[in-house]
Amino acid sequence: MQRRFEALLAGEPYTKRYTFVPLRGMSEQLVHAVVASEDARFFEHQGIDWVEVETVVDDAWRQGHLSRGGSTITQQLVKNLFLTTYRSVLRKTLEFTLAPLAERVLSKKRILELYLNVVEWGPGVYGAEAAAEFHYGVSANHLSREQAARLTACLPAPQERLPDEMDGRSARILERMRSMGW
Repeated sequence: MQRRFEALLAGEPYTKRYTFVPLRGMSEQLVHAVVASEDARFFEHQGIDWVEVETVVDDAWRQGHLSRGGSTITQQLVKNLFLTTYRSVLRKTLEFTLAPLAERVLSKKRILELYLNVVEWGPGVYGAEAAAEFHYGVSANHLSREQAARLTACLPAPQERLPDEMDGRSARILERMRSMGW
């Protein structure tokens, strides 16, 4: 709804691309790339990665400003389903409240499935299936390791990044996947 409203205000057309697919219908490489890049301790926390929170706070303290986020996949799912992408203390507070609740009622597998089906991968492109088709002309279960890493590299700024321009970031994701045993 947020993107549709933004397009309306800008007087631009809006096209939404979206097809839900179950987790088993997605490339395992994509699941691994997303976990490695977005939330390496996904299977160890209950919605909030307190180790990452501490690191982000320490970095912000040293640098004098907040330079990066530390949201878990669960927090991002909550944001994508119920909130907006606009940064605010209120939004972060709601994420911190709702993420542990989501972890209590949903399995890790279901959280990943939902996240990969609602995350934005370009203007009007939502979910793994639409992203795979839009960017590579294949279904989500046919994404290669390289394609999965390049798509994942776009996630912090899907409105501004294209997979083909993500050489350095995708290389780091591939290395992280290897270091995690994938």
